[in-house]
Amino acid sequence: MAGRRVVIIGAGVVGAALADELSARGRDDITVVDQGAVPATGGSSSHAPGLVFQTNPSKTMAELARYTVGKLVALDCFLQVGGLEVATTPERLAELHRRHGWATSWGIEARLLTPGECVERHSLLDGDRVLGGLFVPTDGLAKAVRAVEVQLARARERGVRVLDRHEVLDIRVEDDRVTAVVTDRGEIPADLVVCCAGIWGPKVAGMVGMTLPLTPLAHQLAWTGPVPALAGQAEEAVRPILRHQDADLYYRERFDRLGIGYYGHRPMPITAEEILPIADAEVMPSVLPFTDDDFAPAWAETKALLPATGKAGLEAGINGLFSFTTDNMPLLGQSRDVRGFWVAEAVWVTHSAGVGRAMAEWLTDGHCSSFDLHECDVNRFEAHQLAPEYVRTRDCQNFVEVYDIIHPLQPAENLRPLRTSPFHTRQRELDAYFLEAAGWERPQWYGANAPLLDGRDIPRPNDWAARHWSPIVGAEAQISRETVALYDMSALKRIEVAGRGAAAFLQRISTGDVDKSVGSVTYCLLLDHDGGIRSDVTVARLGRDLFQVGANGNLDLDWLHRHLPGDGSVTVTDLTPGTCCVGVWGPLAREVVAPLAGPAFGPGGFRYFRAARAYVGTVPVTALRLSYVGELGWELYTTADMGAKLWDTLWEAGQEHGIIAGGRGAFNSLRLEKGYRSFGADMTYEHDPYEAGLGFAVRKADRGDFIGRAALAERGTAPRRRLTCLTVDDPAAVVMGKEPVYDGASPVGYVTSAAYGYTIGKGIAYAWLPAGLSVPGRELHIGYFDRRVAAVVAEEPLYDPAMERLRG
Repeated sequence: MAGRRVVIIGAGVVGAALADELSARGRDDITVVDQGAVPATGGSSSHAPGLVFQTNPSKTMAELARYTVGKLVALDCFLQVGGLEVATTPERLAELHRRHGWATSWGIEARLLTPGECVERHSLLDGDRVLGGLFVPTDGLAKAVRAVEVQLARARERGVRVLDRHEVLDIRVEDDRVTAVVTDRGEIPADLVVCCAGIWGPKVAGMVGMTLPLTPLAHQLAWTGPVPALAGQAEEAVRPILRHQDADLYYRERFDRLGIGYYGHRPMPITAEEILPIADAEVMPSVLPFTDDDFAPAWAETKALLPATGKAGLEAGINGLFSFTTDNMPLLGQSRDVRGFWVAEAVWVTHSAGVGRAMAEWLTDGHCSSFDLHECDVNRFEAHQLAPEYVRTRDCQNFVEVYDIIHPLQPAENLRPLRTSPFHTRQRELDAYFLEAAGWERPQWYGANAPLLDGRDIPRPNDWAARHWSPIVGAEAQISRETVALYDMSALKRIEVAGRGAAAFLQRISTGDVDKSVGSVTYCLLLDHDGGIRSDVTVARLGRDLFQVGANGNLDLDWLHRHLPGDGSVTVTDLTPGTCCVGVWGPLAREVVAPLAGPAFGPGGFRYFRAARAYVGTVPVTALRLSYVGELGWELYTTADMGAKLWDTLWEAGQEHGIIAGGRGAFNSLRLEKGYRSFGADMTYEHDPYEAGLGFAVRKADRGDFIGRAALAERGTAPRRRLTCLTVDDPAAVVMGKEPVYDGASPVGYVTSAAYGYTIGKGIAYAWLPAGLSVPGRELHIGYFDRRVAAVVAEEPLYDPAMERLRG
C-alpha cells in the first residue's frame, strides 16, 4: 500500500487504534475524519462502560481481546482489576467450567472460585446466592475515550491528520475504485477508505452500495447513587468487574457508585439513518433516553445480588447504542465490488486494539499474520443473510441471547426454513431432525431409522453432548458401514470455473496439480500469501476448460473472484442455488448405482477420485467417485429441478439392499474415523499444510508456482505443532470441541472437533498439540467441564488405513 492515501472514517476506539497501528508501520499519508469532536465523538466509544472480559468461545476473539488488554495497559488506559463471572444456578456453574476450559485453551489465565472466594473478591456479593465463579485476573476496565485520545496523539506525532467535526456525505467511486471522501467541509482524496463508523457503518457502507449486516441496538446502562459500602473509595475501581449472566447483568465501580449494564430488556433496534445528528442529540447521538420500566427487573435483581445497593438508589441511566451482527462477529475486510473500500465494523472496546492491529497488517501486507480472521471477514455471508428482515431479526435475537448458554449445535429458531434442498420433502417424510447450515435445513438424523436400533448397543454420551443427539445417529453410522446410505450434501458450496485460462488459474491459486486429464478429481488447498490454509477444496476437471470446485463457503468464492485474471479468460460462477448433491456411500453403493447408471459404474470402472457425466435412470448427473465417510460410493450432482427424481430413483433401487438416509451426526462420526479434516474447525488461516497433516496436497515444485508457496517454503516441513488424533475409551466422555488438552497438569493444546466413533467403539477428538507430544501411545487428558477425560494419541486414520473400502 506504499504511496496510497488512506482515509479512516470514524475516530472512535477502532479508528484510533487503526490510525496508531498503521502509522507505526511507517504510513503517514493517513487522514482520520469524524463528524464529532475528538476524543469523545458521540459514537458508542464515547459512552461505553469499558468492561473487558477476554474469555470467548472464539479463539480469534479471545486473542483480539488479549492484545487489546496488553496494549491499553501499556498506554495507561486500562484498570486491570480482574473480571469475575458468578453463577446462581447449577446450569450456569457448569457453563463457567466450560468457559474456564476456553480460557485455558486460548492461553488466558483463569481460576474457578468457591462462593466464599467470590465474596472475598467482591465484598458486595450476597454469598448465599452465589454457587461459584470464574475469575480472570487480567480482565478489567478500558478507558475508551482516553484510549482514543492517546492513540490518536501517537498517530499525530507520526504525521497522521485528524479532522474532527467533518461529516462524511459521500464517497467518490470511479471504475469501481474509491477516489475520495466527500465531507461537509470539502473532499479528501483517497486510495483506501476504511469505514470504522460503528453504528453509522451501514449508512457509510451504503454510499458505495455495500450492505452491512449490522443493527444498532439500545442497551441499558444505569448508575447508582453513592453506595455506603463504597464510601471513601479513593480509586475508581478496586473490585473486579462483575458479570451475573443468569440475569443478563454486569457491574463496574466508579468510586462510590456502581454502573449496572442490562441485556434482559426487549430489543430496541433502530437504523443508522434514524440516529440523530450531533446538533440535535440531547447528550450524544449514540445515547437515547433511559426507559425506566425496562430496567425495573434489573434493579430488583441487583438489590438481591448486591444488597448494599438497596441503600443507594438509581441516580442516572441511558439507553446506549451498540452494534450487533447476525453471528455476533465483527465485520472486517474489503468490499467485494469496490476496490479500496474496507470496513472494520461491529467491534466493541474489548477487541478494538486487536482489530486495529489486524487491519493494519491486512492493509499493509495483504494478509493478517497475527490473527485468524476467517470468522470476521465481511464477505462470509450468503445473499439471504444480507436481507434487511434477516439482519434485523437475527441481530435482535442475538441481543436477547447475548448471555445465554448456547450449545455448539443449537440452531436458530426464527426465519426457518430458509433454504431447502430438493430432497426436503422426502426428508420430512422420514421424520428428519433438522439443524441449520448456511441457511440450509440439514438433517442431523432421521426418526424413521429408529427401528435400526434393535439389536444395537449405541452408547449414550454425557448430558451436554446428548443435546441435539439421538442414538439413531450411531445406528445410521453403523449401517453406512454395513450396507448403503444417502447423505444430503447440498449445503456444500459448488463453484464452476470455466474458460481458456481456467486450468492455469486453478494451478496458480491452489496447491494441487489440477492440470490433468478430463475426469480427474484433485484434493487441493487454498493458501494465503503467508502460507496459511484458507480452505480445502476438491477440483473436478469436467472438460478441457471446465472445472467444478467443491468449496467451503462464500469466502472461497470471494477469494477466487479476487484473483481472476483481468483478461476475461476465466469465469467463476456459484452453482449452489440451482443444484443439489447426494452422497451414495457404503459397501453396497455399487449395487444400487451401477444398474441405474451403466457398466462404467461397475467393478473395474470409474476409479477412485475420478469424475464423469452420466445418467442415473433418467436424471443427468455429474458423478464424483469420492467419499468423506470413508466408504465406496459417489457424490451425485444434478440440477435442482431433477433433485427429487434423483432421490426417489436411488431410494427405490436401494430398497432391496437395505438403503437408509443418513444425517450429519453420522457423517461427522464417520469422517473423523477416517481422519478427514474440516476447515474452520480442524484447521484455519493460522495453520499450514504440514502442521495439519495435509502435506500430501501440496504439489512438487517442478509443477509450478502457486499462491503461498514461497512463504510455505520458509515455514519448512518440520512443524512445531501438529493436528493430532486422540481416542477416548469412556463412551460417555464425548467432548464437543475447544476443550483444553493437558499433559499432566500443564495445558498443551486444544480440541478442534470430536465425536464418538461407532465403528471403532471409541471417542475421537482431534487436537492441536506440540509436535513432541504428537506421538502414538502418549497419554494425555482433556479438560471437559469440571472433569479430566483420559485420552491417548492414536495413529490415523483409525478406520481402513489401507484405503481398501474406498478403492474397492
